[in-house]
Amino acid sequence: MTIFLSGGAKNGKSSLAQDLAVRLAGDGALYYVATMIPVDEEDRQRIRRHVADRAGMGFETIECGRHIFDVLDSADRNGTFLLDSVTALLMNEMFAGSHIDKQAGERCASDLAAFIRSVNNAVIVSDAIYSDAERYDEITELYRTSLAMADRACAAECDTVIEMVAGQPIIYKGGLPE
Repeated sequence: MTIFLSGGAKNGKSSLAQDLAVRLAGDGALYYVATMIPVDEEDRQRIRRHVADRAGMGFETIECGRHIFDVLDSADRNGTFLLDSVTALLMNEMFAGSHIDKQAGERCASDLAAFIRSVNNAVIVSDAIYSDAERYDEITELYRTSLAMADRACAAECDTVIEMVAGQPIIYKGGLPE
C-alpha cells in the first residue's frame, strides 16, 4: 500500500506517517528515508526531535537528500518506506549547486512516481505551502509550483491520499491500513 500525506506545519503529519508505516510494515523491514540536509542548528534540533519521536519503533534510517533511487541500493523494495519529506528532497535537488535547477521539479515528480511504483509499501510526506494567495518572488514561485507538481505526481501514484488539517486526517482517496 502507498500513502501520500500532506498538510501544514505542526499538524501531526510526522506522527501519523510513522504510525501508518509501522502498521504497513508488520514484521517486515521498516525504513525511514530522511531527506533533510541540515544547514543550521534549527534543522539539527528538528532532526533530533524526529529521531527521538521514532525511537523504538524499528525504523532503519537511510539518509537521502538527493537522488531518491539511491535508497534502493541499500534497502529491500519489499520493505516499508517512510519518506519525510518531498519538500526537503525538492529543495535539495533544486538548490544543490551554484545555480537553480529549474528542471528539478519535473525530475523530482517523475522520480518519486517511479519510486512509489517500485516499492510495495510507502508513506510519502510533504508540506502544503502553496495554498495562500500571496505572490512571491520568481524563485519562490518556481519552488512552490515544482512542489505542487511533485505532490500531484505522488498523489496520482499512491493508493491513499491524506491531508492533515488542524491535527485531523482528511482522506481524499483510498483508506487507512488495518
